[in-house]
Parts: sequence; structure tokens; C-alpha cells
Amino acid sequence: MKGKIGRIIALVAAGSLLAVGTSGMASASPAGGKGSSSTEAVGAQVLQMRDDLTKAAYAGNVGLTRADLDKLSPVLGDLAAGKRYTIQSETQQLSSAAKGRADESSRLLSDPSASPRQLPPLPLPPIPDLPGPLKIVSDLLKALLGAVTGILGGLLGSLPVPPLPVPPLPVPGA
Repeated sequence: MKGKIGRIIALVAAGSLLAVGTSGMASASPAGGKGSSSTEAVGAQVLQMRDDLTKAAYAGNVGLTRADLDKLSPVLGDLAAGKRYTIQSETQQLSSAAKGRADESSRLLSDPSASPRQLPPLPLPPIPDLPGPLKIVSDLLKALLGAVTGILGGLLGSLPVPPLPVPPLPVPGA
């Protein structure tokens, strides 16, 4: 009798383990894309990081901007490597370009006397310039935010990518 109960418990435990283990493999294929639930999770994480970075940068907070860049860069590196998340090659390439801009921005914020490296241009959506303390990395951060928004399009698939939380531009002459 004890043996039967033990086998039933073992069977239930194995079934539960199997159910939990395979739940992470659920398909999250966006239209024409490929992915998994972990890809959706990193999409949500990148969205939060993008919004945090945008808010810190447009508030002119150099220290927090640098800290947010330091958090974002490894995630972009994972996406660019394509080993941990299953994403399209265009999104991988964009992740690699975004990581370069994040690393360069972080380097320049660490040492403002450093000379910026010339990086190839990325198509930029219309994003306003950053305030004074971050003016030195304004173009890099704008390109990074544009690239991360493009990456989110690849990660979130058919879900709409929320707009950047950029403060409204001041009205000239007001």
C-alpha cells in the first residue's frame, strides 16, 4: 500500500515538474517572427529599461542615466548574441548597434573629457535633444532609444510598442 501511494506521489510530482518545465517553451510567435515566452519576458524588461532610461535622460540625471545604460547593455548583448533569446536576425543586428551606442554613451558619461568615437548612423525617429548635462551624448542616446524601440517591435511582435515617455517640447516664445 505504501509503495502504491509513493508511486502516485512520484507520478504527480513528475507530472507537475514536466508541466512547469515545458510551460516556458510556449510559443509566442509574432506575425512572421519567432520567439518564446522568455522572449516576451525580455521584451517587457527592455520596455521598462527603455522607459527608465528615457525618464532619467530627459530629467538631466547623468548618474541615473549611466546606471540605466549599465543595466541595459548586457541585455542588448544577450539579444545581439542570439543565444539566449530566439529573435529575427534584423533585431539581433539592431541589438548589436544599440549595445554599441549604450556602451559608448556610458563611457562618455564616465569620462566627459574622452573623445567620442564615430559610430555609423542609424535611422532616427524624431526624438527631441536631451537637456544640457547630457548634451555630449544626445545623439548617441537618441539613436539608442530609437534602436531599442525598434528592438521592442521585434520582441513584442504584434503588440503595439508604447511611445517613448519623452516630456513635451517647450513651446518657442512661451
